Amino acid sequence: MLGLKGKSEVIVSVNNTAKAVGSGSLEVFATPMMVAMMENAAIKALQLPEEQTSVGTYLNVKHIAATPVGMKVWAEAEIIEVEGRRLVYKIEAYDEKEKIGEGQHERFVVNRDKFMAKANSKNG
Repeated sequence: MLGLKGKSEVIVSVNNTAKAVGSGSLEVFATPMMVAMMENAAIKALQLPEEQTSVGTYLNVKHIAATPVGMKVWAEAEIIEVEGRRLVYKIEAYDEKEKIGEGQHERFVVNRDKFMAKANSKNG
């Protein structure tokens, strides 16, 4: 798995701006949307058996540049460390002009059914 890469991209629209998602008052690409795009890139780096998936457990991200509506943005993720079921990614995000974000992301590979059974057990 070490070295596997994934990519995710979107066009900034009024629906994924800071103003629209409530993370700010400006019509620029929202930090929470950038983070979701980064996680999606990390997921796309993996090809797991049907009974497995990965879950995000840690993010350390900097949003370093604003992107206006209408511009394409993308995230790239690369697995830089594997320790058992734990995966660590280097993640970066870009727009058509510059790097807009960077950081590190951690995911764990889990069994889908066991994970959901444990989560659903909280309902009583």
